Amino acid sequence: MPTLILVRHGRSTANTAGVLAGRTPGVALDERGAEQAAALPGRLAGLPLAAAVSSPLQRCRETLRPLLAARPELELHTEDRISECDYGDWSGRKLAELADEPLMGVVQQHPSAAAFPGGESMRGMQARAVDAVRDWNARIEAAHGDDAVYVMCSHGDIIKALVADALGMHLDLFQRIHADPCSVTAIRYTRLRPFLLRLGDTGDLAPLAPSEHPRPAADSDADAAVGGGAGAP
Repeated sequence: MPTLILVRHGRSTANTAGVLAGRTPGVALDERGAEQAAALPGRLAGLPLAAAVSSPLQRCRETLRPLLAARPELELHTEDRISECDYGDWSGRKLAELADEPLMGVVQQHPSAAAFPGGESMRGMQARAVDAVRDWNARIEAAHGDDAVYVMCSHGDIIKALVADALGMHLDLFQRIHADPCSVTAIRYTRLRPFLLRLGDTGDLAPLAPSEHPRPAADSDADAAVGGGAGAP
């Protein structure tokens, strides 16, 4: 199955202002975020990307813009299910003031029980994002083969929730995961299990390119049977 390159959007004006942006319109990349986005084509230069998928929010589309300009053949798809968590009434509020809300402790310590007033639950957020990735994996594999690589630009909580799913972690542990703005997290999916190849990476990504020698069709299934260190893809 394909390798998913998850890119968190570059640093935004909300990040620097300490605001929980959520789905608030008009949140753009700041100057540093634009620089991060401009560097993304070079970082991904060694990867034969089959497609680009983006959250519909402005800061994600701006992050992918330099990559799409560098690769005009790369088709962009918008996927609503990888949009930011719907924080409801919390959207647009300062994180410093939200720290005093009783719900914030639940969000940090027991997120599977957290539902935002006027918004969605964190369980619902994870479920829709995982469904989106599974659907895109099948779609990319059918069109480009099981060694295909594709990029998906989304948001911090979405990426953390997808990593938790890939690692078999309960959602209540996902706050232990961190992904910086414009960092890359890579997950290779196989028939039996996913492999987390990168987490919040800001460096060289060339080793993620497919091997010159195609992997066997079983793709690590035999490794899964013996376990241990042999399970690396």
